[in-house]
Amino acid sequence: MTVRVLVADDQELVRTGLAMILDAQPDIEVAATAADGLEAVRLAERLRPDVCLLDVRMPVLDGIAATRRLAGPGVARPIAVVVITTFDLDEYVYGALRAGARGFLLKDAGPALLSQAVHAAARGDALIAPSVTTRLLSAFARHDPGSPRRQPLEPLTDREEQVLGELAAGRTNTEIAGDLFISLSTVKTHVGSLMTKLGVRNRVEAAIWAYETGRAGRSTKG
Repeated sequence: MTVRVLVADDQELVRTGLAMILDAQPDIEVAATAADGLEAVRLAERLRPDVCLLDVRMPVLDGIAATRRLAGPGVARPIAVVVITTFDLDEYVYGALRAGARGFLLKDAGPALLSQAVHAAARGDALIAPSVTTRLLSAFARHDPGSPRRQPLEPLTDREEQVLGELAAGRTNTEIAGDLFISLSTVKTHVGSLMTKLGVRNRVEAAIWAYETGRAGRSTKG
């Protein structure tokens, strides 16, 4: 199945480069490119790509606002968004993730990681650049230290705690299955249960919750 992607970046050289990298993948097609956030939103709403790759800093409408309009909690038909930026601790990334982005990458991530992030978002997974996962999410958790920590609707099982730890480390479903010696379908069941219990919309928010509550970094293998 071919994944259709919209690429939005205000720098023509970067935008063209990203589009060329993605188009070179046999199972990815660049459906459109945009030079600003508003153009990206309009094209995405019209073309309905599988994934939108959005720069954080763009004119007219920035990446945070564009993400919120395409993937925010009030959107009836959300589109998967991956945020891409030059800065691994850019404060705007926090807002983009809160707005519903499923992934976060640096612009120098390389073709393999870029392709993985697009495919993960299309599947409903999330991928955050491994080199910055811990730093980004731990900084995110400290960004608003005064906010109350959400409690799960029901207590997490031991296995759900293990899966949550893996999510916080930026692991994919396949990697979690291998690490915990369980089937892929079982992982998906646990992830779905986690999101329901935590009241979150995606894996990124679940990982953030793990950092906020001090669960990240615990041993996940038991």
